[in-house]
Formats: sequence, C-alpha cells, structure tokens
Amino acid sequence: MAQIANQKNRSARWVRQQLDVADLKPRELTPVPTVIAVDVTFWGRHYGVCVFRSPTLKRNLWWKEVELETPDIYETGLTNLRQQGWLIQAVVIDGKRGVDKVFNGLPVQICQFHQMKTVTRYLTRKPQTRAGQELRSIALGLTRNTEAKFTNQLQGWSDHWKDFLNERTPCSCCKPNRWPYTHRKLRAARRSLLTNLPYLFTYQKYPELNIPNTTNCLDGMFSQVKNRLAVHRGLRRDRRFKIITEILMGKD
Repeated sequence: MAQIANQKNRSARWVRQQLDVADLKPRELTPVPTVIAVDVTFWGRHYGVCVFRSPTLKRNLWWKEVELETPDIYETGLTNLRQQGWLIQAVVIDGKRGVDKVFNGLPVQICQFHQMKTVTRYLTRKPQTRAGQELRSIALGLTRNTEAKFTNQLQGWSDHWKDFLNERTPCSCCKPNRWPYTHRKLRAARRSLLTNLPYLFTYQKYPELNIPNTTNCLDGMFSQVKNRLAVHRGLRRDRRFKIITEILMGKD
C-alpha cells in the first residue's frame, strides 16, 4: 500500500479507502453443460474458501468464505450455479464424508490423489507389516487400474489377510469378546478404500464427459493463491477476501 501511495502521490490511508470501496464484478460467463471440481482450502483453522471450478472451461464459477467445511456449503454452491442456469454433468470431490450425498443423482468422482493420501495417513509411507506393504502397493496402482482389476486385487488381499485383520489384542479393561482389533489402522485403510470404491472410477464410466480423476486443477490453484497472499500478511479479513476474489475471478 505504501508503494501504491507513493506512485499515486497519495497517503496509504487513501489507498486503503479506495480498496475498501472498490466493487469487484465477476466476469460474466454463459452457462453451459460442464463438469465441476469442488473443494475448500483453509488459512488457519477457522477461515477458508470453497471453490467450484470448471476444469474444461478453466474458470472458477462460484466461491464463498467458510469457517467449516460442511455439506451445507456445497449445497449452497450447487443451488447457486443451477439458479444461474449451469447444467452440472458430473462432480469431482476430495472424499469428505457426506459431500457425495449433496450431489445425489450426478456422477461423482472421488479424487484418487486424496484417496491415496488417506491410505498413507493410516499406513505411513513405509508400513511395517507385510499386509500393510501389499495394501499400499495396491493403492499406489489406483490410477493405472480399471475398477474391475482394482476390486479383484482388493478383494484378493482381504481374503488372504482375513485372519490377520481379525486379530484382537487382549485388554484387561475390556470384556473378552470386546477386545480391540490389533491392526486397527490397517482395517481403517481398507475400509476407506471399500467405502469410496463406487466413486473412484466414475471417470472411466463416462469417457464422453472427460471427468478428471483428481482435484489437481483446484489444488494447484490454491497453492498459487496462498503464495500471492503470503506477501500481504496481516490483512483484515474483508480485504483478504477481496484479494482472493480478484485472483479467482481471473485465474485460468
């Protein structure tokens, strides 16, 4: 602001006032049938921005400030776009619980990259057990497999390690028939894959729609937005959102 003030031969206070009253008008886009990728990125714990982006048009269609990532915010965005006349053909999401139900009736693709991150969170990059190593290897092949082949691999792994997965650890504070599972994180990784399996290969079922299998179009953009904002630390919330809006309006 001091640099702008110097260029305009004005005070920094005057510059702030002009920024505060500036009216940002989003670029008008003609609604067309399109696939959308949706996600939320956060600055800290309680401030984020939800963005709906068209990967084919390479344009951000809708965005809003949020404090929490809930299905309601996605419902609001979907309703807003439909009211504007947009025909949503399919949706790419990161896999957050409950979000898929918002887009009921539409082809939903869960980001395969986020799915791999979930598996890694449970197993780490270097699992200590043979079963964990094999499951991670199967998950790493997610982007190279068809749904049928991946399902067969996962089912074969589950059958082979069934007894191992059902092992329980004796616990003095629990009843004998309620001992906790020994390999809970391994079971959680498998459960995540099984739960999301119906949505991991949607892009293969609708080749004519060119559905992305990841939300990378948003993840890369979020990184650039954060890098630009990093040089303006300490901004008031409303001014920060104005900068975010300006970037999102023109981001190809």
